[in-house]
Amino acid sequence: MTASPQSRPVIRAVSSNDVGAAIGRLLAIALPPTRAAETGASAKIGDFLLAWWNGPDCGHFPILHLCNVDAIIAEDMLTIYADAWGYRDAMGELWERYRTPA
Repeated sequence: MTASPQSRPVIRAVSSNDVGAAIGRLLAIALPPTRAAETGASAKIGDFLLAWWNGPDCGHFPILHLCNVDAIIAEDMLTIYADAWGYRDAMGELWERYRTPA
């Protein structure tokens, strides 16, 4: 017996508000208030956001990471446009956290 298909489309139309909310949620996971508050998904989301924002300088995002985060986070990752909605400073902070040598 095979599983029935999902009831919602994998790719769906999203509004500008949906996109802004998604990037806000992703940044909150990637940039928690302290390093100690990071989760296993924090660095994966940071890699995703940085690659989407500026792949040539920030490196690539292993697509397999979409399978290594929960479905809600993966959907947000597929929804966003990184350099919009007033998050430029947060993207710079991501660069400092995940790309600057220790």
